[in-house]
Amino acid sequence: MTKILLLTLLFQLSLNQEVYDGYVLYTPQGGGPGGGNSGSTSYLKDTDGSTFNSWNHSSGAASMPYLHPGDEPGFENTLLYYPCRVNNPTMEAGGVGGKVEIYNWVGNLLWSYELSNQTYQHHHDIDVMPNGNILLVAWERKYQSEWSSYGRTSVNNSLNQMWSTAIFEVEPNLSTGEATIVWEWHLWDHLVQDRGTQYEAMYGNISDHPELMDINCNSVGSNGGPGGNANGDWIHVNAIDYNADLDQIVLSSRHMGEIYIIDHSTTTQEAASHSGGNSGKGGDFLYRWGNPANYGRGNNSDQILESQHSVNWIPKGYPGEGNLILYNNRHTNNNSAALELIPPLNDNGIYSLESNEPYGPVTWEWLYQSNFFSDVQSGAFRQPNGNTLITVADDSYMFEVSENGNVVWTYTHPGSFNQMIPRAQKYGYDYFDNQILLGDLNLDGIINILDIISTVNIILGVTDYSANVDMNSDNIINVLDIVTLTNIVLGNN
Repeated sequence: MTKILLLTLLFQLSLNQEVYDGYVLYTPQGGGPGGGNSGSTSYLKDTDGSTFNSWNHSSGAASMPYLHPGDEPGFENTLLYYPCRVNNPTMEAGGVGGKVEIYNWVGNLLWSYELSNQTYQHHHDIDVMPNGNILLVAWERKYQSEWSSYGRTSVNNSLNQMWSTAIFEVEPNLSTGEATIVWEWHLWDHLVQDRGTQYEAMYGNISDHPELMDINCNSVGSNGGPGGNANGDWIHVNAIDYNADLDQIVLSSRHMGEIYIIDHSTTTQEAASHSGGNSGKGGDFLYRWGNPANYGRGNNSDQILESQHSVNWIPKGYPGEGNLILYNNRHTNNNSAALELIPPLNDNGIYSLESNEPYGPVTWEWLYQSNFFSDVQSGAFRQPNGNTLITVADDSYMFEVSENGNVVWTYTHPGSFNQMIPRAQKYGYDYFDNQILLGDLNLDGIINILDIISTVNIILGVTDYSANVDMNSDNIINVLDIVTLTNIVLGNN
């Protein structure tokens, strides 16, 4: 009996240590932490190092690319979303971008959108939502008259300006090439200060308002621009991720050493306020973690995150589902780490917070740390088998580690010394097989009353036929398909 148990344990252990089969997607970035203006190539590589597909770009990468399903299943219909640099950005710092491009499988550019003007400058990351819309991170310029009227006492840079943060949801139209901003959020609407009632930002004790950002927290970009000059960078958000089940967004701020969660279920008007949405809190922070000194509920000894990147939710069905995972660049002085935490989420979608205490948890759920370090970019993503794919940007090095700390796969991108890999993600071999949820007509990742209404419109001839709603595969859209969809929505199927 002991031998059987031992063999079973060894078999399970061997399964846990297997590399997750799939293709790794990444784009090398040249020219140091600010990237480069020259063209680049996105690679989709098998775990043996062979190239499954690649896309050539005329602009350098701002961060990592993303794959997204096309209108039909199969790799040949898959789209590549690529955040990249413009030639003359209006704000220059590490991770600067300004443009998002969409390519088809064979490398044709289908759509391009620029956000680089005197008020906004896209940088770093994007996230592709289930419906194909893009969440885009941008700097938002504030001049001295604005920041001083809100209660900021000094910016400590020669520009006398500070760049805050905004998030835009952009709907791409591949047929017309147009782009529509359908939702937006501005950090500037969610500030607190304790300097006086004469300022436009909310007045109060900082520790009483963890849902708001202290406008006087941290310094503002005295260097970091071209030649080490001032650039006014305040928050430096470097990653964004969307959770469709919660309808929430998580952000990572390098300069603050914190991550933040906000409510996406709001309207744009509600997102600018302190009420509305599923949370009832408008666009205020629902949760923050990593450096509670920023809101007066901790000190330096309580700070866990420093210069972190790549925060993302572990997907449903993966080990650790619903937890957050990230790459903590300066976990210790000479080492980075991949870190997983369990946010204190209640059943009502609200995050627990005790009076006068910081947001939990007090420590991480899982951590992997060995002899690797990158001060910039980098990433950590959980895989379906429990492994974690880690990218060490400075070294153009990627590796996959099991839950118990065994490295099961490594790869270093060949290239010049100055190249880096911002982040890499893996797509399983089966990703290209069943990309579209049957019955999900608006491709938002769920089946609900909207899909039933769309089916009714197809039957009435208001909208065109879609095989994606032929629930019984009889090549006819009729009441039987509506019944099946209704049962799914009601939980009966």
